[in-house]
Amino acid sequence: MKPKFQRKGGGRGRQSREKLHKFMVSVQNFVRTETGQDEAESRAHVERLVRRKSRKEMRKEKRKMKKNKKKAKQEAEARRRKKEVEAKQPPLEESNRGVSVEAAPQTPPAAVKPEPSSNPAGAELGVEKKKQLKRKVRFEEPAAQPEKKVKVQVMRKKALMEANEVEDREIRKLEKRLGLHKRRNKKSLPQSFISDGLDYSGETAGKYVPPHLRDAVDSRRRAELERLRRNLKGLINRLSEANMSSISGQVEDMYMSNSRKDMNQVLTEILMAACVTPALMPDRLLMEHMLLVSVLHHTVGLEVGAHFLEAVVRRFDETQRDGSVEGKECSNLASMMAHMYNFQVVHSLLLFDVLRRLLKSFTPQDVELTLLLLRNVGFSLRKDDPLGLKELISEAQRKASAEGQRFSDQTRVRFMLETMLALKNNDMRKIPGYDPEPVERLKKLQRTLVQNRSSGTDVKLRVSLENLLEAQRVGRWWIVGSSWSGAPMINEEKPTAQPVKGEQFSTKVLELARSQRMNTDVRRNIFCVIMTSEDYLDAFEKLLRLGLKGQQERDIVHVLLDCCLQEKKFNGFYAVLAEKFCAYDRRFQMTFQFCLWDKFKDLENLSSSSFTNLVQMVTHLLTKNSLSLSILKAIEFGELDKPKVKFLRQILSKLFQQTQDEDLAQIFSRVSGIPKLGMLCEGLKLFIQHFLLRSAQTEETLLTTRAEVAIKAMEARDAKLKL
Repeated sequence: MKPKFQRKGGGRGRQSREKLHKFMVSVQNFVRTETGQDEAESRAHVERLVRRKSRKEMRKEKRKMKKNKKKAKQEAEARRRKKEVEAKQPPLEESNRGVSVEAAPQTPPAAVKPEPSSNPAGAELGVEKKKQLKRKVRFEEPAAQPEKKVKVQVMRKKALMEANEVEDREIRKLEKRLGLHKRRNKKSLPQSFISDGLDYSGETAGKYVPPHLRDAVDSRRRAELERLRRNLKGLINRLSEANMSSISGQVEDMYMSNSRKDMNQVLTEILMAACVTPALMPDRLLMEHMLLVSVLHHTVGLEVGAHFLEAVVRRFDETQRDGSVEGKECSNLASMMAHMYNFQVVHSLLLFDVLRRLLKSFTPQDVELTLLLLRNVGFSLRKDDPLGLKELISEAQRKASAEGQRFSDQTRVRFMLETMLALKNNDMRKIPGYDPEPVERLKKLQRTLVQNRSSGTDVKLRVSLENLLEAQRVGRWWIVGSSWSGAPMINEEKPTAQPVKGEQFSTKVLELARSQRMNTDVRRNIFCVIMTSEDYLDAFEKLLRLGLKGQQERDIVHVLLDCCLQEKKFNGFYAVLAEKFCAYDRRFQMTFQFCLWDKFKDLENLSSSSFTNLVQMVTHLLTKNSLSLSILKAIEFGELDKPKVKFLRQILSKLFQQTQDEDLAQIFSRVSGIPKLGMLCEGLKLFIQHFLLRSAQTEETLLTTRAEVAIKAMEARDAKLKL
């Protein structure tokens, strides 16, 4: 069956191919008659149509088509580059510029195919025509194409600008609907000012509020303060050592979001109400509250601790002056000041001023307060200023021996003296109830909380008791930018002091300053202030008001000492002014000491008047305890020359003749018992015995007696009184 099927199918295929061949032959004849193609081409075309292509041929044809497309693309790119180059070149002939582009044929020169012809003349004409066409295209197209490009660019730019305007109008419409870019209120302060607490600076410049609306404003203000007070009081009531970090952080955030003036007032009111009561408050509670003040003082700013300290000192002054013994407000206030010193808020200067004031009045209540302060800060004071504590204890001993008999109960006075003696000997065991562990633990917590957040290296307030009590009258110099409501300018009998400037002094004073070799503006201003002051207090205040720091501040001592030595006769004004500066701050004592050492090295070059004035100045400072005899340690007693012998003889003679026995013993006892000053004591004793007593006359018994007092004071080395 299978061979038959094949034969049958093969016959039918052959017949169909024959029919198709006949049809293609007829088509070929028709095409040949119509188009004029030869017989070979038509036969090849028919065979291509009839014959089935193999895969190899199809791949070959596809590769050929790709190659032709690539070649056509390269030719088009070459033509485009050629046109760009020709467009940049200027025309060669002037006559060709007027030829219109329309005369050129629509078909590009590369596409023109001249018909084959056997006539050579016709061929030459065709070649000439082809050259003319190429020349026309080369010179006419660059002249017309830039104009079209410019028109197209102008139209596109205009369309873009119109589109941008439409988009801008749409954006402004949407911003207006969304409420963006509104006009700011020019009268409101920047947010940085409000964050720094400076929003109260422009309160007086607010707009006018009618009388019928003022009650509403006041009520709103009271409501805000009441809300602030309620929130802050809630935090203070929950305050403890465990949550100190979180509470201080929340209070600090309140400082950042509210006015600092309101925060300082409200915080001071709440702390004073919590700590100052008629009953004696627990020491732990006072320490925790003062620790909070210390943390805010270090993190927020100095004005926090300064405002609270001023309120505490004023309340202490009022309570201590009343002398009421029923309540314990004064004891609580004294403990608060002591713990503020422990937590690095206030300098030891304030504590020494308070202790001196208590010893000056020396009532039973003052004795109790002195014991309380010494138990809380005694050893810290001994570490910070041992010389000041030693002088305080000596003053307390003299006061107790002079006025202790009028006390009905002598045990408290005796206990105070024993406590002071224990402090001098650094014996903590003899102070009952003394436990430094809670304070040290809270100090460690305070260092952790304020680490890397302090506003400066040393933020302790170095302010005296007198400055705090007179702050409303003379101003708060320890706070930068603080306001001052005292000393009104209207209806004032005395004119207010103006800032010192070189232009305000007379020509005579300025000429005198130049003659004294005051070659800098700072020294010139210091000299003019000293020369034009009414008294030493006026000079002291004006010099402090200059606001000098560092080396400029040390120039005060140099100018003062130079003015003293330049006088023909000693003027006590300079000595009293120097005493005032030494009592004001210890750094002036150190400056005077270094300056005097320089003068000691140059004694042989001083004139007789300068030599005498220097002796008078040193004697005055030693007599008033402004300086110690330790300033003489710069003198080598083994290598004394005549000027130094004369200088020491005059100083010691004046001390022995012008000083009482008790004061003289105190002056020489200040250098006794100190190992570093042992050579000085031995040198002074030898000098007194060999240079002073031998040259003195026999009838000068006063000099001999005072010399014995001085030697005994230097030899007194009681182990109990030794620091």
